[in-house]
Amino acid sequence: MIVTSNNAGRILVVDDQPANLRVVSSLLSRHGYEVDNAADGPSALALCEQRAPDLVLLDMMMPGMDGFGLIAELKQREPLLRIPVVFLTAAHDRDLLLRAFDAGAVDYVTKPFTPEELLARVSAHIGLKLTRDRLERVARDRQELVNLVAHDLKNPLTSVLFASDLLLSGGTRPERVPHYLQMIRESADDALGYIHRYLELQSAAEHARAQTDQPPAACSLREALQWLARRYEMQLEARGMRLGVRMPNDEVLVAIDGLVLRQVAENLVTNAIKYAQRGGELELWVRGGAQGYWQLIAQDRGPGITEYQQRDLFKPFVRLGDAAAGDPQSSGLGLSLARQIVANVGGHLWYEDREGGGARFIVELPEARTMPESGPPANAP
Repeated sequence: MIVTSNNAGRILVVDDQPANLRVVSSLLSRHGYEVDNAADGPSALALCEQRAPDLVLLDMMMPGMDGFGLIAELKQREPLLRIPVVFLTAAHDRDLLLRAFDAGAVDYVTKPFTPEELLARVSAHIGLKLTRDRLERVARDRQELVNLVAHDLKNPLTSVLFASDLLLSGGTRPERVPHYLQMIRESADDALGYIHRYLELQSAAEHARAQTDQPPAACSLREALQWLARRYEMQLEARGMRLGVRMPNDEVLVAIDGLVLRQVAENLVTNAIKYAQRGGELELWVRGGAQGYWQLIAQDRGPGITEYQQRDLFKPFVRLGDAAAGDPQSSGLGLSLARQIVANVGGHLWYEDREGGGARFIVELPEARTMPESGPPANAP
């Protein structure tokens, strides 16, 4: 596993001369850098693979694998190829120095060097490396945030379109009009909730850190099933599917925020709508799991998922089926995000083939020890 230091920077010094290692390492350590030493190329490569440094100070001329051989090995390994390398050399040969830059070195320091020169060059390249790392983390967080928001807004907006299209068609039975209006209002509230949850925070990671300071979340599986039935029963019916919901006999509380659980469950329900219409049914129910856990089951009688597809089922941007058979606007993020969300609260999400044909998704969540905070239920208007 590659680990990068988060402090002033980690430097790997590679030199076959013990005296040089001691002098350079001592100088860098006194100025706050974390230093690893290697006396040859193979040892240096092993240290890099174990824990990637932020900079390599590399002697050009060493027996066996010299500096050119080591940098060539680094450039062949994806996690290591962008580590900046500064050559330490006693050579002043112009062709040799050009060869070093062609190999991928970012700078060189000639021996004997002054401490001020070495520290100045190290500081410049470490600063560039750590700044680049920070920018890359920001870019990843922003992209993750965009993916989360775009995916999470899709389900409530789809429900808004479904209900509004039925109302605009003029063929809706009068007794169903209030239900569709309520669906539009609740879906809009959900969309605003996601916006508040993600857009007003810097990133999904910051959201996770903020949650650690909050009291443990808890929600009712009964209320979650009731909400899913209210939201999706008529959408399933419109597509020729039947929704069967088996409520738990007793109140069951699990350690997850109610809105987050609905987000996970909606992914499973909408996938059934897209890919299991031929099965004609979707069942939702609750059962006990491992000790201290409860399971929410979503199962259908559709075509199921082939063994080949199951290998990539929870990978991001992987879709369950052909675009023509499902939703052409599907991003393939739903199951990947759902599994990550469940894992973040200490639970598990997995798939298994249903006996007799069809698909079964199981969400296993830890039991909550406290009641949810007082307030309107998840399906309140």
